[in-house]
Amino acid sequence: MAAMPDLGVAWPDLAAAPAGATPVSQARADGAADTRYEWKISGLDAAEMAALRGRFNGLSVLNAHDGDPANAAQIDRRAREDSDLLTSLLRAEGYYDARVTTRVAPASERLSVTLEVEPGVLYRFQGVTLAGLAAAGAKTAELTKAFGVAAQDPVNSDAIVAGQAALASQIGKQGYPFAKIGQPEIVVDHATHTATLDLPVAPGGARTVGHIIATNKKVFDAHHMQEIARFLPGQPYNAAGLDDLRRTLIQTGLVSSAEVKPVEGVVPGTVDVAVTLEPAPVHTIAGSIGYGTGEGAKVSASWTHRNLFKPEGALTLASVLGTTEQSATVTVRRSNFEGRDRVLTGIVSASHTVVDAYSARTFSVSSSLERQTNIFFQKAWTWSFGAALIATNERAALLATGEPQSKTYFIGALPTSLKYDATDDLLNPTRGFRLGGMVSPELSLEGGAFGYARTQIDASTYYPVNPRVVLAGRVRFGTILGAPRDAIAPSRRFYSGGGGSVRGYGYQDIGPRDANNDPIGGRSLAEFSIEARVKVFGNFGIVPFLDGGTISTDVVPNLTGMRLGTGIGVRYYSSFGPIRIDVGTPLNPQKGDSRIGVYVSLGQAF
Repeated sequence: MAAMPDLGVAWPDLAAAPAGATPVSQARADGAADTRYEWKISGLDAAEMAALRGRFNGLSVLNAHDGDPANAAQIDRRAREDSDLLTSLLRAEGYYDARVTTRVAPASERLSVTLEVEPGVLYRFQGVTLAGLAAAGAKTAELTKAFGVAAQDPVNSDAIVAGQAALASQIGKQGYPFAKIGQPEIVVDHATHTATLDLPVAPGGARTVGHIIATNKKVFDAHHMQEIARFLPGQPYNAAGLDDLRRTLIQTGLVSSAEVKPVEGVVPGTVDVAVTLEPAPVHTIAGSIGYGTGEGAKVSASWTHRNLFKPEGALTLASVLGTTEQSATVTVRRSNFEGRDRVLTGIVSASHTVVDAYSARTFSVSSSLERQTNIFFQKAWTWSFGAALIATNERAALLATGEPQSKTYFIGALPTSLKYDATDDLLNPTRGFRLGGMVSPELSLEGGAFGYARTQIDASTYYPVNPRVVLAGRVRFGTILGAPRDAIAPSRRFYSGGGGSVRGYGYQDIGPRDANNDPIGGRSLAEFSIEARVKVFGNFGIVPFLDGGTISTDVVPNLTGMRLGTGIGVRYYSSFGPIRIDVGTPLNPQKGDSRIGVYVSLGQAF
């Protein structure tokens, strides 16, 4: 090619950048030559700027392409983009005089990119005005505190946005459903390194709650929604109550979307609550598979219409097919019955059970009213009381001879329970404790009428050693008062052993046995379990455990006959709760006990 014409000035030297530009070495001046780079920020205090660094790393072009080959022009452009980004982030923190320069230099086989920061003086508010908030009267001071930004605070945009959100939330909780919060106006004075903030607020007047208005009745009417709501007509308005009602309506499973908003009340000085609901599918098909040593395999399936009897009246048809149990059950269930989280249940069931201790063909009709807990709103106190009528033909061996004997029992029971839960999670607790008690007075007709009472106490505790290790323990005591063991139907006695009891032993295998070496149950029960729940990696964990249990024919359990089992389990912590596999072995087995027990189920052992 012909020589370039002489223009009278020298051609630019790419190795020496002009004033104000990023210097690049001659070795990297060729824009077509790709190389890798490393980058850093200098001039920022690590402790004070931790949040800013985290935000910068999420938006940085240099960070996004770190490790990717690039030519000098691309690296220079990324450095300049990140310089502008960092300057903007520093201004948002209150450093309005911040300067960021870039420097690119060769470093071994890479280029070294440095963002050099001069933060400058941190600007602070000279004055903060919430114009109009004084209309809130006695609540002005509390609402001002909720905003949280005051004179002498840094001019931080995040703090202002958070303060607006906190003020909007608190003013709604204080009874102002139609409050309006304007846009903040900030005036910066560079000479004094200060700023002023003016935020207009119009409270709009405090109100009391009027009525719930159902804008459509596709799912629930206004009366049932008032049963669910945690607020009553005449109470001061609180926006948190509307949020709670919205969540609760969704959690019924019958609502796909819910709009709950305040509207002007018909009565002056009140606010009505307008609710618009869209229905969700009402049918559910469910199934489960489980296995336990002694219990064998079990497959269950169910079909539910969740709103057959409005409102929230569900019909469930369920069946179980297993090696030790076959059953069919019809359940009618009314949720939120005459109040929040109260469940009225009626059950008709027919079952056939064959275990080592007995075989039984049972028909039962029962009903209960209970206050339930759930994963959406875990409650401290729960209770239940009910009634049951049971007709059961049971076949068990005579204690002395081992000969089978069949008896038919007609039983009436009034089971009642009370539980307290102070743990942090329903399915996978890591701290706190639980305490529960059950009493069931029962009347039995078999060769005459007699009564007795089944009682049981359960307690468990959970202690976090560190974020990856939780120690857990439980105890259980039970007793039957008022009748000898042999008069009580085998299915109503106490048993121990199995995956939810003493692991390592077969289902119900612990305790006194008949001449055929089959368990016969008892009148009293004592159990304990200790385990360490250790997260190993990711969602997987291991659980070494030690269990113990004893069954006695007396009213008070005989602890000298305690059977111990130990082993280890594997946990997979899924989004819907831990899946567990436990393998245990008895430490002091009785004759005929298996050396290994395997248990698979959903949820922790306790």
